[in-house]
Amino acid sequence: MGRGRWRSLISAGGRSITVWAASTVTMLVLAGILPDFRLQSAGGDSATRIAVTAAAGAGVFGLLSSLVWPLLVRLLLLVPALVLGLLVFFLNGSLLLVALRINPSGRGEAAPETAVVVAAVMSAVASATGAALAVRDDDAYRRRLYRLAARRRGRALGQTGPATPGAVFVQLDGVGHEVLRAAVDKGLMPTVASWLAPSDGRGPTHRLTAWRTDWSSQTGASQLGILHGSNHDVPAFRWYEKDSGEVMVCNRPTSAAELQRRAIARTGDGGLLTVDGASRGNLFSGGADQLALVLSVAARRGRENRSRAGYFAYFSDPAGAVRTAMSFVADVGREIGQSTRARLAEQRPRVGRGGLYPFVRAFATVVERDVVVAAVIGDMLAGRNAVYADLVAYDEVAHHSGPHSRDAEQVLRRLDRSLALLAQVAEHAPRPYRIVVLSDHGQSPGETFRTRYGLSLGHLVRAGCALPVPRRVERTHSGAEARAAVRAALRRPFEEDDGGHPATRRRSEPVVLASGNLGLISFPDVPHRMSKEEIDRRHPALLSTLAEHPGVGFVLVRSEEHGGVVLGAHGAEVPVDRLADETGPLADFGPGAADAVRRTHSFPHTADIMVNSSYDPDTGEVLAFEEQIGSHGGLGGAQGRPFLLWPVTLSAPAGDGAELVGAERLHQLFRRWLRECDGPQVPLTGREDETERAA
Repeated sequence: MGRGRWRSLISAGGRSITVWAASTVTMLVLAGILPDFRLQSAGGDSATRIAVTAAAGAGVFGLLSSLVWPLLVRLLLLVPALVLGLLVFFLNGSLLLVALRINPSGRGEAAPETAVVVAAVMSAVASATGAALAVRDDDAYRRRLYRLAARRRGRALGQTGPATPGAVFVQLDGVGHEVLRAAVDKGLMPTVASWLAPSDGRGPTHRLTAWRTDWSSQTGASQLGILHGSNHDVPAFRWYEKDSGEVMVCNRPTSAAELQRRAIARTGDGGLLTVDGASRGNLFSGGADQLALVLSVAARRGRENRSRAGYFAYFSDPAGAVRTAMSFVADVGREIGQSTRARLAEQRPRVGRGGLYPFVRAFATVVERDVVVAAVIGDMLAGRNAVYADLVAYDEVAHHSGPHSRDAEQVLRRLDRSLALLAQVAEHAPRPYRIVVLSDHGQSPGETFRTRYGLSLGHLVRAGCALPVPRRVERTHSGAEARAAVRAALRRPFEEDDGGHPATRRRSEPVVLASGNLGLISFPDVPHRMSKEEIDRRHPALLSTLAEHPGVGFVLVRSEEHGGVVLGAHGAEVPVDRLADETGPLADFGPGAADAVRRTHSFPHTADIMVNSSYDPDTGEVLAFEEQIGSHGGLGGAQGRPFLLWPVTLSAPAGDGAELVGAERLHQLFRRWLRECDGPQVPLTGREDETERAA
């Protein structure tokens, strides 16, 4: 055995003894503070005997945590992560009770609820002590991470990785280009700031630009296009498909799996990550073999469920699991405090943040972040070729607190720390890494449609179809106008009759769905996409009620005469092939709006009626058809302008200052960057190759 090996063993033994000593002291302190936790017999013991009991208990607890904990987590692999996060405390407390029971000293007992507290504190102290020692010993830290990577990949310890660079794509979900710029200027994201303008006088390591989403500015469409090269026929976050009678929802596992299957069938290859890739926290796999928290495979059950196996890789470390669980509880309390302050201050706009939302938020901001970051660290240290990871924390908080709120800014600080950690780990990886950071969409602020007008889009549609609506909706200005328009269109006298036209009552009711500030209306009893002429015959007042409403920006509908038309206020009606960004109903929505609408109009599953909310270019505000004060999914404002932050060692995204448009274009760009890294790559399909040459 070489001298280096002996030095490594001595160093590891010293760290273990130090952690054991810290745990012993922690146990002694807690025994003196907590009334239901003691380390001595009822008659009392000497200080030496108590210390021996604490040392033995700490040692047994440490051994159980190392040996039994991974088995417990593996047995609970099919438990949802949210539940597993809550179970961490109780599992850890149970291990402490077992440790006290089998303590060789024969002493020590604790009430079950006290054991949970003691175990959590001891795990946190042990983790902090081990981390502090590892930081002081860079070689030990690197060896520890290499061992973790070796276990995950099955490589021999110390084996060198490829000399060619790998690529890590980190998606900060929902962070718009302007939001990122403002956060850097405010000092909220020092890591990103150091990449763009280093303080040491050297040139920037990264460059930043904006890109433009499709009409459907949401994670499902963007990520499917980025990872699989096609988001064709994804008109929104949720939509109704008449041929199957199903509602597709991008974050539903069965829908995500079907969308991924369709994209693969259309492009002819498995995705961006098919060669030695990893997909972490995403809706889709990208063709990767290594998966964690990937929704398109979440419907699989059983031992081969690799998406859930990602939880095991993280929660198998009891100290990390307890740290995450404690942060989870802290974030639940933080959300309750923030929402209470917003309610007492009567902030506007504001949406409800009660019920399960504090737990949903804490999962997104703590559990998902920790699991995904840990998985990416393992991927980098294992030397994988391409990694794509999604961190959803900002998007979740901004929906309910607002994209420019203090709550959302705090999340940006924590996301920047995650980027800093990945950059540090890259220095210890067995191969160089190019870290690309991007977002899939932004978020546009604004109060909800319901808050401003007193009724939902569904209520407005029902009123425009002469279908019954609640009386409180009838009394709103919008509801009264809609009912008056219906009576005028049907040439009926203005009378109080909630029943509507008899012929209308016999027909199937419309399906109204919302995706941020994009609404979709479908008539399920008609097997094809209805035309404007058909809708006017059935519901003469509906289209005009929608188009003339002040909360609606424009309406898209198929036309027998023009193929498709966009309707706007004051009777505006423009065929889709004559749409322009500068004039007509789309004038306020900025460059590219006309092309985005035309593309969506060509999709087979576009709804009978597509409704985009109004947009105020002066304030950047939209009106969400969902209960969100930060929304995305349609056209209007910052939601359609995400960012792309890439290393200067990679080629520029587009020549001549051209803007990147559409998620599919990012897929082609990322494939190009992977080729520039000279690693093993999947060749471009014929269609992609032609597009790349044209670009």
